[in-house]
Amino acid sequence: MPVQCAHKQASTAMAGGLFSMEHPWASAFGILGNIVSFLVFLAPVPTFLRVYRKKSTEGFSCVPYVVALFSCTLWILYALVKTNSSPLLTINAFGCAVESVYIVLYLAYAPRAARLRALASVLLLDVAAFSLVAGVTLLLVAEPNRVKVLGSVCLAFSMAVFVAPMSVIFVVIRTKSAEFMPFSLSFFLTLSAVAWFFYGLFTHDLYVTLPNVGGFFFGCIQMVLYCCYRKPKAAASVVILPTTAATAAAQAAEMELPLAALDAAAVLPVLADLPVLADLQKLEEAMGSPRKAGIKAI
Repeated sequence: MPVQCAHKQASTAMAGGLFSMEHPWASAFGILGNIVSFLVFLAPVPTFLRVYRKKSTEGFSCVPYVVALFSCTLWILYALVKTNSSPLLTINAFGCAVESVYIVLYLAYAPRAARLRALASVLLLDVAAFSLVAGVTLLLVAEPNRVKVLGSVCLAFSMAVFVAPMSVIFVVIRTKSAEFMPFSLSFFLTLSAVAWFFYGLFTHDLYVTLPNVGGFFFGCIQMVLYCCYRKPKAAASVVILPTTAATAAAQAAEMELPLAALDAAAVLPVLADLPVLADLQKLEEAMGSPRKAGIKAI
């Protein structure tokens, strides 16, 4: 029993404070995790600057930001219950502030239907679900088991968040294009997973260590796929523009173009007809238009 208590005290000491000379490795990876996660949280800033300038959300979803806010609140609660987890507390407090700003901007400029969906997501996940988790943990769970219960919830949710990029991975494989998977974001997410993995390892916190194993794995897969599909296939570099919308849709289906490319192909034929009409008019003027001569065309 005294050995277990000493082990817990050592783990608590390593987890406390942003930097400790007694446990430099845990402190170093905690600070590195804060720095990298800080950059990851700020990655959507250009998107929301564009939203602010255009006064429109341009149809994108706010679900990732609602989920990120929920994740930050869970980890803040975990850090407060565990105590002496300053690196977890500081970065997730910053994440809560940033994600809240993103959501407020989305609610301000989204269409009414999208705004209502976003508001419902915030109320269900960030308010109701978090209140349920906090209430059950603090009121119904005995104090010695709170860290274990809350850590298990954070672990399960974090694993679900790390598995979410599988949909993007499938899109990259299907379209043979890494257009929808920026390398820089995948790199920083992987680096963040490495930093928090070692922080959890040196603080003997399995609830921090285990989910970041999955984060590192999926981050590496994304970077490998980016290296494989960063350039389009040579056969697809030359595309013959169709002359009708029906032909465009058929060829797009055969080539498995992304949705944005399909929309562009559907517009191009309409614009491509305009130069043809202009050339016909010039030809008539050069040869003498039959309509001008009053001759009935057969």
